[in-house]
Order: sequence, then C-alpha cells, then structure tokens
Amino acid sequence: MSRALEAALGALVGATVASLRRVGGGDINDAFEARLTDGTRLFVKTREGAPSGMYAREAEGLRWLGEARALPVPEVIAADDRMLVLAWVEAAARAHDFDEQLGRGLAQLHRAGAPGFGLSRDNFIGPLVQDNGACANWSAFYQTRRLAPLVDRAQRAGLVAARERARFDALYAKLDALVGPDEAPARLHGDLWSGNVHTDARGAPVLIDPAVYGGHREVDLAMLQLFGAPSARFFAAYDEVYPRAPRHDERVALYQLYPLLVHVNLFGGSYAGQLSRALGRYA
Repeated sequence: MSRALEAALGALVGATVASLRRVGGGDINDAFEARLTDGTRLFVKTREGAPSGMYAREAEGLRWLGEARALPVPEVIAADDRMLVLAWVEAAARAHDFDEQLGRGLAQLHRAGAPGFGLSRDNFIGPLVQDNGACANWSAFYQTRRLAPLVDRAQRAGLVAARERARFDALYAKLDALVGPDEAPARLHGDLWSGNVHTDARGAPVLIDPAVYGGHREVDLAMLQLFGAPSARFFAAYDEVYPRAPRHDERVALYQLYPLLVHVNLFGGSYAGQLSRALGRYA
C-alpha cells in the first residue's frame, strides 16, 4: 500500500515523496507522516473505500473553522477521494493555560456563527453521511437531520430495539420544550471529543477532524464532556466570552444523544447502554 500511496500522494501535491511513516490516526482512517524531498512534512489521512467526497468535505470544514480566526486548524494542502493532505502540526505538551485558550477560542468560534441551521451541502461524521439540509429552527433540525436518521439506521441494523425507537418518538413530541432558549446558529466543530483537540509546538490547542455545520453550541460542549473531561477553568474561560444559557446542565445528555447514536451505528451495541441511559433522562 505504501508505494502506491506514495505515488498517489506525489501526484496530488506535485512533489516527490521521500518517506512515509504510519502514525496514530483514530479508528476510522489510516494516518501517515510524509516527508517530501525538500524536507516538507505532511500529515496524510486515507481509508480504503472512503465515501466519495469525504475528504473534500473535511477540507472545506477545516477552512470554514479557520475563517473564524478563533482556534487554529491545520492548513489544507490537498484533498481527493483517496486522501486528505494537511500541513504537519508538531505537537508539544499542553501549555499551562491550555484550558483557558481552548475555552475562549471555542466560545469565539461559536460566536462567529453560521448562516442557518445546517450547511450548504451534506458532509460526514466519520464515514456516516451528515444531512445538513436547512431547517427553520433548531428543534426541527436536531430531530430530522441528526437524531431520526441515525435512529432509523440503527433500528434497521438491529442495534436499536423497537422499545428504544418508541422512546425516541416520545422525545420528539416534546423536543421543542427541551432544546433550550432560542439562540443564533453557532459555528460548530461537530465532532468535538478530546481526541480532536490537538496541540501545536507551543502547546496551544488546534482543532482537527471536524464535521461542521450551523447548530446549537451546546452540541460541541456536550460531546466534549462525553468523550473528555473539560475542566472548570475551561468552562470559566468559555463563559467569559459567551456565557452559557440558563439550565445548560440539564441539556448535556440531550445533546450527547447524537454522538452516542453515531457510535452505536459505527461500533455496535457496546454504546447502546449509554444511549439508553441518556435517553432515559427525557423519555
């Protein structure tokens, strides 16, 4: 694979690849550090059978996040259906004020906003398609574009029982009252777990692997708490820039339903118990 990948990478970036070394890249993709003959280092993400457009949509998402000038993201070098190529980001230990930088930066990102709930085109969370079709309000978007498609998919695969499907139907009936106060659409990372918060050479936070759209900012915050443990210093810094709405703590599990459904669909029933417990708080 490496020789064919070297050739494809060289053709994509218009340079000769001197070496290719496998590095950690998560559960979905294979990842490599590439060195070009001029010494340039690149990060390469690839996956056999990747859905068409997956890497192009991720590249667009990184650029969209970067436009907010809130938190840094890796520079996109190139993307096609086989791979995503980014500038290499050398990591260092977290700076002493990493949590504060992340909290302030994420709040600034969210405040940068989005044109509406959704995005101009669909994209992906992992290999799963994210339907970003616009909706007039957040409650409708969260139900019809996020929860319902993955509940349907999981039920067809036998990963969610009919009883759980009925509980989701009960949730939908009262979702308007649960989603919280009306807010303008936030610019979301969309897949913000701790593994997607990288560091740069100064130990500052860098966002990677987005699944972007315009949505409710508590989605990012809830996912960060589901697969991570953000500190009190992080939340204090966030609230200095963009204070959270009243009773936000009551909605954390509500907004963890979507990433839990993603994990049930990708990795199977091991996440079904967590999903059921989160759902049980509301239905």
